[in-house]
Amino acid sequence: MHEMSIAQSVLDIAFSEMEKRAARQVQKIKITIGEFSGVVKDALEFAFEVLTPDTPASNAEIEIEIKPLTAGCEVCGPVVCRLNDLNLICPTCGATLKISGGREMRVEYVDVD
Repeated sequence: MHEMSIAQSVLDIAFSEMEKRAARQVQKIKITIGEFSGVVKDALEFAFEVLTPDTPASNAEIEIEIKPLTAGCEVCGPVVCRLNDLNLICPTCGATLKISGGREMRVEYVDVD
């Protein structure tokens, strides 16, 4: 489960931010993950539950926003794709689509106190 190492990396970022600001605890962490990133939201939430007890993030709220898979057609423009029905052909003109979003994973912000 690579979500455990992702959660640890996010916590490392949060703890680094705490140190920079001389804070004592993590209040909230917001993460954005793309639905095509390979990260499973439930597994990531579980990883935080396992890793945060007895840490300055033990009471932190973890918010995970899922970004949809999006693609662009050079002829028609942006297209929102459904992951379970992935078809990289434009439904309007038949051109090949290029994935433009939905693979990201980033820490949007860390709220420390």
